Amino acid sequence: MGMRSRQRVPSRPLGGERRRASLPARTGRSWRRGLGDGTSCRACREWRAACAGASCRGGGARSAMEHSGPGEAPGADAAGPDPQLAVTMGFTGFGKKARTFDLEAMFEQTRRTAVERSRKTLEAREKEEEMNREKELRKQIEDVEQRPSGSSAVREHSKPSPRDTSSSGSEDSSDSSSSDDDDDELIGPPLPPKTVGEPVNTVDEDILGPLPPPLGEEGEDDDDDDDELEDEGEEENPVQRIPDSHEITLKHGTKTVSALGLDPSGARLVTGGYDYDVKFWDFAGMDASFKAFRSLQPCECHQIKSLQYSNTGDMILVVSGSSQAKVIDRDGFEVMECIKGDQYIVDMANTKGHTAMLHTGSWHPKIKGEFMTCSNDATVRLWEVENPKKQKSVFKPRTMQGKKVIPTTCTYSRDGNLVAAACQNGSIQIWDRNLTVHPKFHYKQAHDPGTDTSCVAFSYDGNVLASRGGDDTLKLWDVRQFNKPLFSASDLPTLFPMTDCCFSPDDKLIVTGTSVQRGCGNGKLVFFERRTFQRVYEIDITDASVVRCLWHPKLNQIMVGTGNGLAKVYYDPNKSQRGAKLCVVKTQRKAKQAETLTQDYIITPHALPMFREPRQRSTRKQLEKDRLDPLKSHKPEPPVAGPGRGGRVGTHGGTLSSYIVKNIALDKTDDSNPREAILRHAKAAEDNPYWVSPAYSKTQPKTMFAQVESDDEESKNEPEWKKRKI
Repeated sequence: MGMRSRQRVPSRPLGGERRRASLPARTGRSWRRGLGDGTSCRACREWRAACAGASCRGGGARSAMEHSGPGEAPGADAAGPDPQLAVTMGFTGFGKKARTFDLEAMFEQTRRTAVERSRKTLEAREKEEEMNREKELRKQIEDVEQRPSGSSAVREHSKPSPRDTSSSGSEDSSDSSSSDDDDDELIGPPLPPKTVGEPVNTVDEDILGPLPPPLGEEGEDDDDDDDELEDEGEEENPVQRIPDSHEITLKHGTKTVSALGLDPSGARLVTGGYDYDVKFWDFAGMDASFKAFRSLQPCECHQIKSLQYSNTGDMILVVSGSSQAKVIDRDGFEVMECIKGDQYIVDMANTKGHTAMLHTGSWHPKIKGEFMTCSNDATVRLWEVENPKKQKSVFKPRTMQGKKVIPTTCTYSRDGNLVAAACQNGSIQIWDRNLTVHPKFHYKQAHDPGTDTSCVAFSYDGNVLASRGGDDTLKLWDVRQFNKPLFSASDLPTLFPMTDCCFSPDDKLIVTGTSVQRGCGNGKLVFFERRTFQRVYEIDITDASVVRCLWHPKLNQIMVGTGNGLAKVYYDPNKSQRGAKLCVVKTQRKAKQAETLTQDYIITPHALPMFREPRQRSTRKQLEKDRLDPLKSHKPEPPVAGPGRGGRVGTHGGTLSSYIVKNIALDKTDDSNPREAILRHAKAAEDNPYWVSPAYSKTQPKTMFAQVESDDEESKNEPEWKKRKI
């Protein structure tokens, strides 16, 4: 027991016999000292006695140690590298390694088990479906047998053999495979025994033409094949997907519809125009009269330039001709208004808002409450609905020489990481949303300089950008290689600074509108194929310009805003969903008969007898009553003439001031001719000079007037060199 081990004895025995022994109350220093010098303290002796008693109670642990060799201990192989420690501690299991688990193997085993269970479930489900199919097949065969047939050949083929009725699914499959040797290769599920056998005798007089499919399976297969062929045809020809078979017309007003917005669910449409009005249309609440349920002027006397629903559909961004954008809710109540900036600050990044007219705006496609606007102050600003007092960030488009340039339109990419803007110098600039200093892509000659690019739109996959230029062109750009346009289409006239272009929901078509002068044709909606950029389809809209176009991906309906105040919705009953289909089926509500008759009087509280004023019967009696009234019949006193009396001051008293006021007010203007008034005294002044002439009588020279000579005498006196030579 005199071990010189320096190991600290653990407070709990690990492994072996689960026996607990009381530890010494002394510290580890006294325990080491007792083992080192061959002596033991009182605590050590007590602990050893407890260990010895535990080994005796353990059932022969001490005898096992005695029978073992001098260097051995019971369970030495499990005790680890130090068997003496197990002898000292009185239990085994020291040094035993913890069990390790291979997680990858466990996951692999779990996956295999899941796959096996899924396979068994699928097999059971397939077997059950096959049994149900066989039951239906037998039932249909029995129904066919019960029907009277006009041909023996038909009866022979419809009569099932005992082998067929008693065979399993595998035998049916073998029969179908054997029949394939005689007939052509069959596509689809195996045919019933009625049609698998010998060919039907078409020469029989009772049977005219081919037999109809008795079980309905062939007809279903044919329908499926037709649907597949139609789908393939539509995939090959995207024009088939254009929903233009039906249309409805919404009357917005008499002026241009310059803004369109449709919420993500497709339930409400909002339109805005040059008449300052914003109108709300509810497809589910409208009937065939197609009337808006609300109309308002959110920006007073400013034209509406852009309307867009947020990605959640609960707010609408209103961009007008003013410098302050507004956000309203679904019912038209104002949520926030952007602050106006200081127009006297040179650096537009240091002011809190726009200082000039806005052009357009756009919501962030992912982040709720963030939107973007561009303005004539040569900035693109990002805003948050919660902070209308200052913009979030500012982008400043610049030319290649570093000069300011005005952005005419802006938009977000589909993932919201890029901000694109088209400028008046014809350039298209794209920034990273988080880096506002330098643009990530910059193409300086995208469109003709000096023209207003009216729209830029990203495709749904986010790789392609379409731009509608004021130079009557539509161009397609690859964002990944932004060095030249992929395609360009010309001869697309535009007269409005907000002419739209958009992508179809399947990203295979690009749509834009054309403008016309009044009385010079019809505005068209033009469709281009994205892959080849060919002009594949056109729709004549109306005898005015097509300004706005919107193709909703959820409804599969096309909304168009025109220059004559109309908003048209194109749809297809088979290809479109909800939207205009909800209101066209509702008949216009007729006015009730009671409403056409005279309406009942509305009695106000003051019309009741207790509040009613007495009615005047005649004017003469009222005048007689007024004459008896001393207040109403009192005659006002005339003004006092003279110095005044009865305490009243006269109008013109005897004072100097009153005399001057009286004379100033007199009209002393002389309307006579002033020349005649002066010449009236001319003769008297000549006969009796008194003021001026006597003063100059002594010094006044004698008046001498030159004698008038005729022209002939003047010509004679002229020298020879001045005379005119004939």
